[in-house]
Amino acid sequence: MTFSVSPSVTVREVDATAVIPAIAVAPGAIAGVFNWGPVLERVLVASEDELAQRFGKPSANNFETFFTAADYLSYTAALYVVRANNGANTAESETFEAKYPGALGNALGVSYTDADEFVLEIENESSSGNVSINSNTMVLVSEDVEFLSTDAGTPSVEYIVNTGDILRVGNATVGFQNLVVSTVSVGVEEEISGNTTVNIYTYTFTFENRYSLATEDVTTLELTRLWGFSNTVSGTPGANAAHVVVYDRTGAITGTARTVLEVFEGVSLTPGATHEDGTNNYLPTVLANGSAWIDFDAESLPTGLGYESLSGGTDGTAEAGVALGPIAQAYDLFKEASEVDISVVLTGKAISASLPNYIVSNVTEYRKDCVALISPSSTTVVGVVNPNIQLDNVLAFRNQIQNSSYWVMDTGYKYRYDKYNDEYRWVPLNGDMGGLMARIDPWESPAGYKRGLIKNVVKLAFNPNKAQRDQLYGKDINPVITQTGQGTLLFGDKTGLGQPQSAFSRINVRRLFIAVEKAVATVSYSFLFDFNDEFTQSAFKNMVEPFLRDIQGKRGITDFRVVSDATINTPDVIDRNIFRANIFIKPARTINFIELTFIATRTGVEFDEIVGQQL
Repeated sequence: MTFSVSPSVTVREVDATAVIPAIAVAPGAIAGVFNWGPVLERVLVASEDELAQRFGKPSANNFETFFTAADYLSYTAALYVVRANNGANTAESETFEAKYPGALGNALGVSYTDADEFVLEIENESSSGNVSINSNTMVLVSEDVEFLSTDAGTPSVEYIVNTGDILRVGNATVGFQNLVVSTVSVGVEEEISGNTTVNIYTYTFTFENRYSLATEDVTTLELTRLWGFSNTVSGTPGANAAHVVVYDRTGAITGTARTVLEVFEGVSLTPGATHEDGTNNYLPTVLANGSAWIDFDAESLPTGLGYESLSGGTDGTAEAGVALGPIAQAYDLFKEASEVDISVVLTGKAISASLPNYIVSNVTEYRKDCVALISPSSTTVVGVVNPNIQLDNVLAFRNQIQNSSYWVMDTGYKYRYDKYNDEYRWVPLNGDMGGLMARIDPWESPAGYKRGLIKNVVKLAFNPNKAQRDQLYGKDINPVITQTGQGTLLFGDKTGLGQPQSAFSRINVRRLFIAVEKAVATVSYSFLFDFNDEFTQSAFKNMVEPFLRDIQGKRGITDFRVVSDATINTPDVIDRNIFRANIFIKPARTINFIELTFIATRTGVEFDEIVGQQL
């Protein structure tokens, strides 16, 4: 404030508008084996379609991990995915390599052309005229090797017309057709006439599409070789530039062979070249920054015209055989709360209790702002005929997991349809548990007939009865059950705390405190380096109380109190540069048991006489 000796008016501005924002559910998280996509990198996906596009469709190698993620995304629209390093190899060709490891890269083809090879008029000098064209094949017989071969004499394997090119056939009278060349072959025979030996060359083309014009003699047809993807660009690439097309060579990616995936038109072959807007147009840089499928991988840039097939890609070890190390390394990317905000961690496929224990110890207990969702291994319930053995297996699995309120466990696996491979799969339920939590307020229970219905389920591997549910629930395992007329639902809301008397043994209480602690702690950073005086203490209280009052109004808590005054911010505390606030919360409790008492009375008894009595 400016000091004034003479009379004056001083304006002082105080900002008391700061509020704690409404609670939003953070994305979920999963790591595991995928068939495509970046390795050891967090990627936020919003739908199952995007999951399949970024990380590949499911296969026998990874369907449990894939469908855990897909099932979560059927309830909500935000999931961080990390692909583990399971030893997959990257497909490559002479000039290019796939963007990511995996056998899917073997389906990729890359074609390129410069200006000189974009289009080529073929000299038609067939001396014999012995030509035939039918619906899918053209046969030419000629003494002139210049028609296809780049060398005089014995035909070279480097043909002017390549597999994948477009051969434009026709004339002004009959019209023209563009035929995609699927194979090219050449044969040679010697004919001796007197003292003269003549080489007769037979050239055979087959086409992907049909030739429908009338049969014509080769001398009446004009033949033009076009780059096979000339219809995807606007013209020739220009000087010292090339067109590059990435395509699905086999159909494994899109379902249709030769489907174009990406087109890079007029990319420069000169290092440092840029567009008019200053963006880089040098081929290796363009692919590195703009291609979802390939990278440049050669010492020299491609010139002329070419069609390259990528090969050598492998999917690596299947999820059932991957050691804990690579999976743990992938989950480590979710360890730091300052780097990524998440609400639940899906364990996906758990071969043993080692993975859930690692996640609880190194992620959820370390962060203390999210919960791990655990399904027992498939061997505990899938293919086990006796329900009592299933029960024993699930209990044994749970007993191997350390107690913590930062994990929640279900009872196993569901049978669901795999539309990508047209078959049914057994997949873990922890993706569904996460989805149920993501679509409700954190102070609500995800269980029951209103909020606990499971999607995409044909049947359960283990459908525990009442007696079995009692044993499961006593060990902090939340049964998933199918009831006639009700569907399949989560029928429990316990955490793995192991202390049933504690409020934190319930999912809604654990998630409520995570949400409140995270929100209040985040806004508390704004008070750093302020003065620890009555004004700051009051400002903090006035910011927190409306936030808690809003949750109370939504039935998340029954009562609260915020203390941030001089009773706890004593002179000693202030002198140590500490600000203290105590926030007391009475969490709302969910109903786990309902007792209904029906009382028969005599005709002459007044109800007022017995209502309220302990019966």
